Amino acid sequence: MPNPLCEPLRELLASRQMHVLFQPIADVAVGGIFGYEALIRGPSDSPLHSPLTLFDTAMACGALSELDHLCRRLAIERFGQLDLPGRLFLNVTPETITQTDGPRGRTLQYLEAAGLSPERVVIELTEHTPIKDYRVMQEAVEHYREMGFAIAIDDLGSGYGGLRHWTELRPEYVKIDGHFAQNIHEDPVKRQFVRSMREIAKELDSRLVVEGIETREEYAVIASLGIELAQGYYLQRPAQHPPRSLPQLGGMCRVPSPRHRAGTARGLLRRATAIAPSTPLPGVVELFQQEPQLRSVVVADGERPVGIVRRHQIMDFYARRYVRELNARKPIRGFMDARPLVVSQDTPLEQLSQLVTSQIEDDWDRDFIITDDQGRYLGLGTVIDLLRRLTELQIQYARYANPLTQLPGSVPVNEQIDIYLDRGINFVVAYCDMDSFKPYNDYYGYARGDHVIREMGRLLSESIDPQTDFVGHVGGDDFVLVLASQSWLATLEAVLARFEALAPSFYDEAEREAGGILAPDRQGRELFHELLSLSIGVVQVAPGGFKNHHEVAARASEVKCMAKRIPGNGLFVDRRLMEGEARGSIAEGGSVPAGDGRRYA
Repeated sequence: MPNPLCEPLRELLASRQMHVLFQPIADVAVGGIFGYEALIRGPSDSPLHSPLTLFDTAMACGALSELDHLCRRLAIERFGQLDLPGRLFLNVTPETITQTDGPRGRTLQYLEAAGLSPERVVIELTEHTPIKDYRVMQEAVEHYREMGFAIAIDDLGSGYGGLRHWTELRPEYVKIDGHFAQNIHEDPVKRQFVRSMREIAKELDSRLVVEGIETREEYAVIASLGIELAQGYYLQRPAQHPPRSLPQLGGMCRVPSPRHRAGTARGLLRRATAIAPSTPLPGVVELFQQEPQLRSVVVADGERPVGIVRRHQIMDFYARRYVRELNARKPIRGFMDARPLVVSQDTPLEQLSQLVTSQIEDDWDRDFIITDDQGRYLGLGTVIDLLRRLTELQIQYARYANPLTQLPGSVPVNEQIDIYLDRGINFVVAYCDMDSFKPYNDYYGYARGDHVIREMGRLLSESIDPQTDFVGHVGGDDFVLVLASQSWLATLEAVLARFEALAPSFYDEAEREAGGILAPDRQGRELFHELLSLSIGVVQVAPGGFKNHHEVAARASEVKCMAKRIPGNGLFVDRRLMEGEARGSIAEGGSVPAGDGRRYA
């Protein structure tokens, strides 16, 4: 019985009435866009709207190859029209690329018409049917690699033999099925699976893309596991006009130390001319010969970097027997490193260091490519310059770190406040001070007191969101938190609850049962001091409310004193409005609330 959808499919292929959507793939380390996956949808009022139905129908009607090539063409055309940054992940069915009697070179023709190079395209092998002959598939994959394309396998962990695809095809990219991202923050087994896949990817020289990320918590775990690329609804749903940046990741940069705040990749930038992928190999060799100081040359498709050529590698290769004769007319795209380290100029040095450590293991005298926030080539940076700068920052950090907790001291805290003031973002400053600490220190001795302070630093460091928040130790038992996360109140309430549970463990059994200690106060009078408690004073900072960190610090000291008036573990939140808003309220006959306090005991 003929498939009733075959005729609508043929009409659809003839009219090309299909929509191309793009979903961003995030570069986790820098919080930017690495590329886009192209997705095809049929007309919304058609039974062929769903891609699953569309391709299943094409397979049943013998039109799979025709549909596949049309989808490639439409995706490439639209990607070029939108001038999107990064790489294009192009879904391709394995059946079509292994057809020996099919059309050859069509994808290159589509790219040439769109003004794109194959180095910017990743052929993503989808799984509609299992691969029957791996030898044929390997030959097809190598054919695409020789033209400049990279290869990805889709949905590892589902479908047909994904692990075998990985070992047999050795793809440059491996996309992990969304099942592993779902609630990964609550599932240690999934975290271990993803961690193991990352180690395998490292050994096989592949890059992982975790799909199906739908919440901020899932994304945070993926980032903490060292995964390079991510995709999912939390980042962006597929759209006909996708964003060119991911602003929701802009605040997720790690801010725990002055190293991060003191510089970005922009400070390492060295301007360097780029060459086109079609440049003949001998021309590049001649360039290196004419400029002895030149260590690397970037290969760029227009403004987009697609590879790098390193002097020692290409000169060693060119010196081999018969290489000149056999490769005199071949373009450099076939000899470049198509997977160089590429970072945005705004990448903090701490993140850049992590990228270098994970991706450049065997040659520390290497260069990396620096782009603007749209992925356009700017120049090169060197690992040597990065190491030199990090060494300088480590020395600076050591000068300002508290020697007891190794947390940043007053200077870094003030720098962080000024940075957030300059950025004009909403944040809070929480001043934390332990009650009855001096009597405790006098009673048990400084060694026990130092232990309490170190435990306090550990508790605060574990409680904050390291992607957005900052903890500093400003002296004695005083700590300051700079919190940019929206969940700051829940964070501080959790801190108080944890400290209340922890405080009894600092005492010997007799004092713990008594609920405190007898010790002299500051005037030398013997008084009973209850168990250690924590007071937190909170200042809410909105754009334009404070001029600098001095004003914020003065307000924080004031509200800390208010918090200490609350018996036991207390949190005082300053509710005073900003100066301009307060005047407006008073003029209207309103009042300016001073704040509110809560006891957690």
